[in-house]
Amino acid sequence: MDQPQEARRSPWRVQINPPVFILSGVLTLVFVGLAALFPDAASGVFTAAQDWIVHTAGWFYVLTVAGFLVFVVTLAVSGYGNIKLGPDHSEPDYSYTSWFAMLFSAGMGIGLMFFGVAEPVMHFAAPPVGEGGTVAAARDAMRITLFHWGVHAWAIYAVVALSLAYFSFRHNLPLTIRSALYPLIGERIYGPIGHAVDIFAVLGTLFGVATSLGFGVIQVNAGLNYLFDLPVSVPIQVVLIAAITAIATLSVALGLDAGIRRISELNIALAVILLVFVLVTGPTVFLLQTLVQNTGNYLSSLFSMTFNLHAYEPTSWIGGWTLFYWGWWIAWSPFVGMFIARVSRGRTIREFVVGVLLVPVGFTFMWMTFFGDTAIHMILMQGIGELADAVAADTSVALFRFLEQLPLSGITSLLATLLVITFFVTSSDSGSLVVDMLTSGGEEESPVWQRIFWAVIEGIVAAALLLAGGLQALQTATIASALPFAVIMILMCWGLVRALRLEAVKRLSLGRARMMPRGSHPARGWQSRLAKVIHQADRAEVDHFIRTVVKPALTEVADELKKQNLDARVGDDEDGRAWLEVRHGDEIDFFYSVHPRPYEPPSFVLRDTRPRRAEELKYYRAEVHLREGGQDYDITGWSSADVINDVLDHYEGHLHFLHAVR
Repeated sequence: MDQPQEARRSPWRVQINPPVFILSGVLTLVFVGLAALFPDAASGVFTAAQDWIVHTAGWFYVLTVAGFLVFVVTLAVSGYGNIKLGPDHSEPDYSYTSWFAMLFSAGMGIGLMFFGVAEPVMHFAAPPVGEGGTVAAARDAMRITLFHWGVHAWAIYAVVALSLAYFSFRHNLPLTIRSALYPLIGERIYGPIGHAVDIFAVLGTLFGVATSLGFGVIQVNAGLNYLFDLPVSVPIQVVLIAAITAIATLSVALGLDAGIRRISELNIALAVILLVFVLVTGPTVFLLQTLVQNTGNYLSSLFSMTFNLHAYEPTSWIGGWTLFYWGWWIAWSPFVGMFIARVSRGRTIREFVVGVLLVPVGFTFMWMTFFGDTAIHMILMQGIGELADAVAADTSVALFRFLEQLPLSGITSLLATLLVITFFVTSSDSGSLVVDMLTSGGEEESPVWQRIFWAVIEGIVAAALLLAGGLQALQTATIASALPFAVIMILMCWGLVRALRLEAVKRLSLGRARMMPRGSHPARGWQSRLAKVIHQADRAEVDHFIRTVVKPALTEVADELKKQNLDARVGDDEDGRAWLEVRHGDEIDFFYSVHPRPYEPPSFVLRDTRPRRAEELKYYRAEVHLREGGQDYDITGWSSADVINDVLDHYEGHLHFLHAVR
C-alpha cells in the first residue's frame, strides 16, 4: 500500500542503496581513521604509491586520456551527434548561461584560483627541460599550463557525463555510473558488479573533491593571513574546512536550483570581475597578444604534448604535474560528469561536446593567460623577482603576492578570498549531491540529511589528508584513486558505442521497414484536409479525441495482439495521454502513446498580450510518442482505422529492428 505523500517526503526518510552507501561510508571512515591515527605511516604509503604509479602506470594514464579526447570529438562530428541526451522531444532544462556557470564552477573553480599564478611561474622558473627564467621558458610555461587545463580535462568529464546522460535520460536507467555498463553486462548492473563500480566512483569522487577542498582551504588560509594576519597552520585549516563545509550544507539543503545554481552564477560574476581587473590594470596589449600566441602554440603542439612521457629525459616532473592532473581529472570525473549530466538533459551530443570542450576551455585560457602572463611579465620585464621567490616558497600565497603588485590589492585580495570560498562551497555541495545520488541508486530527490552527511564526510576526508601529509597526500590520493576508475571509464566508452550503434540500427530499420502509405485518403477530399490543417484544437477537444478514438483503437490492437499470445497492455495517465505497451521478454519492448501537447498561438492570433489571454489561446495537438520520445506529428481528427494503421506502421518497424539486431 502506498504511503501518504507527506510520509514519502519526510526529511528524515531513508533513500539509499545499502551496499554502496554502507561500504563506501565504512571504507572512507577506515581511511580517515588510519590517516589521522598514523599520519607518518600514511604519508610513507602515499609516497610509495605515487612513485609506483608514475614509473609503472604513467604510460597508461597518458594513452587513456588521449583516447578519451579522440572518442568524444569523434562522437560529436559523427552522425551520432544529432542524438539527444533525453527523448527526441526534450528541451534543455537550463539556459546556456546557467549551464556554463554550473559546469564551470563544479569543474575547475578552486584549481584556477590556486594554480592561475603559481603554475605558470613555477614552470617559468623551473621548466621540465631547458633553462628557467628565459623568454623560451616563458613561452613553454604557458604552453604547458594550457595543456594541463585544456581540452583533455574536459574530454575526461565529457566521457562520464555523456554516458550517464544518455543512459539515464534516454533509456530511463538510474543516474549512476553502473548504468553506463548496461550494454556490456545487462541486468547485472544491479548486482555486485554494479555496486563495486559505484563504490569506486564514490571513493574517487570523495578523494578528488577532498583534493580541491584541500587546495582551497590552504589558499583561504593564505588569504586570511594576508588580510588579517591569521596564522597559517594545519589546525587553522581544519577549522576553516569545518566552517566552509557548514556553509556548503546550507547550499545543499536549498537544492540544485536555489543553492548550487545561484552560487555558481555568483562565482562566474566574481571571476569575471577579477579577470577584467587583471586585464585592465596589467599589461593589457601584451596580454591580448599572448592570449592569441598561447592558443596557437597550444594547438600546434597539442599532439606532441599529449603523448610526451619524457621517456628519453627521465624526470620526476611529470609525476608532480601532468600525471597528477590526469589523475585529478579522472578522480573528479564521476563527480563532475554526473553533475554535468544532471544539468545537460535535452541537449544533443554534438551540442554537449562543443559546449563542454570549448566554452569552459576558452574562459580557462583567458584566466591562465591574464594571470600567468601578467606574473611572468612582472618577473621577466619589470624585474619583480621576489614574486618568483614567494611562489617557490609557498604556492598557496602566489595569488596574493601577485595581487600586491596591482592597484587596490586589499580589495582584490578580499575578492579573491571570497571567490575561493564560493568555489569551495560549490565543489562541496555539488560533490555531496553526486555522491548521494550514487549511494541512493540514482535517486535525484533524496532526503536533505543524506546530502548533508556526504558534505560533512568530504570535509572530514580533506582534513584527514591535510593532517596526513598536506599537498603531497592530496596529490597521491588523487592519482591512486583515479587508476581503477580509468579502467571503468574505458568500459563506459565501449558501452556507449554499443548502445549508439544499436540506436543507429533501429533508426535505419524504422526507415527501411515496409510502411503503409501516409497522407490524406482520396475519400476525404482536399477541403477536409485543408480544414484540418488550419483548425487549432483546444485541450478539451484533444482530450475527447484521445479518450473516444485513440484509446479504443489501442485497445483493439492490444486485444488482437493478445490473441497472438503477445503481452500487450493499454492504459492512460492523469496528464491525458493514452498508451500501448507490447512486451517482448528479453528483447526491447514496443511502446506507443499519444500525448496532448500545448503550443503557443501564432503571432497573428495573439493580439492580446496579457498572460491570461495567451493561456486561453493555447492550442493542443495529439502527438505520437515512442520509446525514443516525441515524433512531432499530430493525429487529431484521425479515424480509428488511421490510428490503428499508424500503430501497426511503428510496430512493424520495431519488429524489423529486433530482427536486425538479433
